[in-house]
Amino acid sequence: MANKTSPHILNTSANLLGFCLFVITSLQISDKMEADYIDEFTCIIAIILTFSCIFSFISIRTSKPKREELLETIADYFFMIALLGILIVIILITFNFL
Repeated sequence: MANKTSPHILNTSANLLGFCLFVITSLQISDKMEADYIDEFTCIIAIILTFSCIFSFISIRTSKPKREELLETIADYFFMIALLGILIVIILITFNFL
């Protein structure tokens, strides 16, 4: 597989993780009680993105092709779950469900 997507997943996951941490910090500083659920969802998404970064990084560093492919696939799944979580948070904020 030769690490076709792992560097991209790692870079994008790390950037989104930074954005999630920025959102969490902003919500903590503003001390808004309504944003409590958004804060919790964002924390969960940040954890999922962290796992995506870890698996992607290990995939890049491994020398075994089978393990590389497995780790890259796991990183892909974590990344897609995190993207869906971000989409859900955006929809909830947009339609004022939270």
